[in-house]
Amino acid sequence: MVRNKIIATLIWLSLASAVSAQEFIPFDTAHWNIRGKTYLTENYKGKDAIYLRGGNILLKNTRFLNGTIEYDVFLKEEQAFPGVYFRAYSSHAEQFFLRPHLSGKPDANQAAPLLNGITPWQLYFGPKYSFAYEYNYDDWTHVKLVVNGDRAQVFLDYSETPHLSWNLFHETRAGQIVLTAGGASAMHLANITVDENATTLVDFKPGEREPIEGLIQEWQVSDMFEEKELDDLAQLKSLINGRKWDEKIQVEEGTAANISRARLLFDGTPANTVFAKVTINADSKMTRLFEFGYSDRVVAILNGKPIYRGSNKWRSRDYRYLGTVGLFDSVYLNLKKGENTLLFAVSEDFGGWLITGRFADDSGLTVK
Repeated sequence: MVRNKIIATLIWLSLASAVSAQEFIPFDTAHWNIRGKTYLTENYKGKDAIYLRGGNILLKNTRFLNGTIEYDVFLKEEQAFPGVYFRAYSSHAEQFFLRPHLSGKPDANQAAPLLNGITPWQLYFGPKYSFAYEYNYDDWTHVKLVVNGDRAQVFLDYSETPHLSWNLFHETRAGQIVLTAGGASAMHLANITVDENATTLVDFKPGEREPIEGLIQEWQVSDMFEEKELDDLAQLKSLINGRKWDEKIQVEEGTAANISRARLLFDGTPANTVFAKVTINADSKMTRLFEFGYSDRVVAILNGKPIYRGSNKWRSRDYRYLGTVGLFDSVYLNLKKGENTLLFAVSEDFGGWLITGRFADDSGLTVK
């Protein structure tokens, strides 16, 4: 009996030693590239913390592929997006962030990629990538992120079961770790650890989304131009003829095609618009209803003539409007017999550079 107690004690001491060996990463310039507008390191609510406004902190000398990232954040009930980018390289990353101002709401948080500098949450939305959660504003919130191959899970506040499991968006590639504290709303971060040996996932069950039937699956995408060039209709023909068409994009999530797969929005130029194009062959002259969705703004052009202009950006229709993409708009297309060219000039600010569409009735039509 005594021997068993000794063995048990040794096992406990071994485990305790292993836990304590995973030390918190200190908030100093030897470990972090601190890129906040303002920041302060201090002991806050019993933890050594960094108080960060704007910007982010990048972990130096780390190429993270698989493992567990853990940290604490002291949330405020304000609009903010504290979170973590991982496997970050160039303008791409995987990420998970909180929305403390939406406590208890279905979109209280978000898993999403960073793709060519854009976080397309207007495409990757719903229970597949978010979950309702009641946040505590009087104590630290603990975030645990486990990454293994092309999969990830999030556990909040030391839960033993994952709150969210999802398949990652990019190829499996090592990259940097970057944490944000909330943007303009400053918040405290503390107790950051990275354990590249802790890769065990728990009951991995990613969510699913029902695809929209009948969507056009592929769009041609032009090079970029400035949105204001669409205002001069007399120059529309030359604007269209002057484009290059060197990319194609496909529908994702059974919902929409992501233009940022093909174009880098924030490349230092004022251009924020592309044409997305499909060619429609009609057996005869006909009028057909075309249902479509986009983000953020669009001008529809059929056979060189503008037929629709609209905005679907965040808060464009009321103060709660998200601008998520779906088949929320439609237009009647007067098609001629033979080949017809349908263009959508799609302009983007943030949240997702997206296009999607289908014919309510595609009989007598061939789309390519």
